[in-house]
Amino acid sequence: MVNVTYTTSSSDLIWYDSNGNPVLYNLGDISFVLLSMALVFIMIPGVGFFYSGLLRRKNALSMIFMSMLSAAMVSFQWFFWGYSLAFSDTASAFIGDLKFFCLKGVLAQPSAGSNRIPALVFCIYQCMFAAITPCIALGAIAERARLGPVLVFLFVWSTLVYDPIACWTWNPNGWSFVLGGLDFAGGTPVHISSGTAALAISVYLGKRRGYGTERLAYKPQNTTYVILGTVFLWFGWFGFNGGSALSANLRAAQACIVTNLAASVGGLTWMLWDYRLERKWSAVGFCSGAIAGLVAITPGSGFVGSPAAVCYGFMAGTVCNFATKLKYILHVDDTLDIFASHAIGGVVGNILTALFAQHSVLTFDGIATNPGGWFDHHWIQLGIQLADSVAGLSYSFTMTTVILWIMHFIPGMSLRASEEAEILGIDDAEMGEFAYDYVGLEQEIGHSIGPQKQEDKEKTISSQNDEHHA
Repeated sequence: MVNVTYTTSSSDLIWYDSNGNPVLYNLGDISFVLLSMALVFIMIPGVGFFYSGLLRRKNALSMIFMSMLSAAMVSFQWFFWGYSLAFSDTASAFIGDLKFFCLKGVLAQPSAGSNRIPALVFCIYQCMFAAITPCIALGAIAERARLGPVLVFLFVWSTLVYDPIACWTWNPNGWSFVLGGLDFAGGTPVHISSGTAALAISVYLGKRRGYGTERLAYKPQNTTYVILGTVFLWFGWFGFNGGSALSANLRAAQACIVTNLAASVGGLTWMLWDYRLERKWSAVGFCSGAIAGLVAITPGSGFVGSPAAVCYGFMAGTVCNFATKLKYILHVDDTLDIFASHAIGGVVGNILTALFAQHSVLTFDGIATNPGGWFDHHWIQLGIQLADSVAGLSYSFTMTTVILWIMHFIPGMSLRASEEAEILGIDDAEMGEFAYDYVGLEQEIGHSIGPQKQEDKEKTISSQNDEHHA
């Protein structure tokens, strides 16, 4: 039985440890973190819609579906042993143990992130971070991967890549945490790890059929989905960054302000860089820049003042825009530019955090004691941030590659889809379901449909729908 009660005056929650000492939890802080958890969850389908809109229609449904598979599989992994590996209070500098296996004992004790909320609240909040990270990386499987093996990859990757990086970044025993690394909401565990994993996946899967030809010179099939996904992500990012304060305080409000500002400036910057090329105002360019700005501000959102957010947005919109050309230099088919937006954006954010972090902003919550960055003449912070970034890049790329190649040699576990499936589309080949109508699909794969044939096709579909409803 959980040893909790409530105060008579404010109805705040009180937990008593084994020695009978009371620990007070504010119900407002608990509510704030639970609400932030829900905001982060909405980002997961947001990633799916964003990716889906950028692809060809014959692969549109599979990317939205994959985002929900990520939420489901990683939620189970987090319950099974993910939380324990990342946040066990007996963790090493690199990885936790199985003390909290299947969430055993994760109840009302103070959490690893803050003693202002119970561990159970912190656990479900961090579960959403764990779920969205591989979802971002899986954009690299677009149009050329089998969905079955991806489920296995999700479980294994979360265990061997995300959990160790989350442990060294946020666990009080983690080496980066002990060193003084500043990562408020996941620059390295979420963005650098997922962006680098996407590069490793792209290298492993190889190029799509028709790479380098006009066959792949297509425009996004649904720009509305791109905007919708961006709206979900931008909206959810307030819970992603603001919620990382783990309390409804001034630091959370400041994190929300810089998050919104960096996204705005990032979107405008990327859009203007694209405008110089074709003299067209690009909705996709604006959305890409907004995401880059959100990625960059993530590690510094709880550490920097509002003017710094303008620099974050401008640098992210500029550096990530030009980083999209790296795939041509590396000869890698990174379909959705995930490495440029997330890995490079995360590194930009980590470096800028070393420069702009201020002790005065950290103390907005009345608790933090970190000396800040270069603004406060703490010069070594840049070295710490670079060490954390390089560790995240190298570890994620190496481990992701190892996982992929081990799976490759296990019968039935290779991620690469057949050429026939790629031609037909992953939606049809792997799911047998479609985001849109069958007529559009036939046109997508090169079938010519005359007026009469199209009319017959529509009648057939209508008849099938009537039979289904009957």
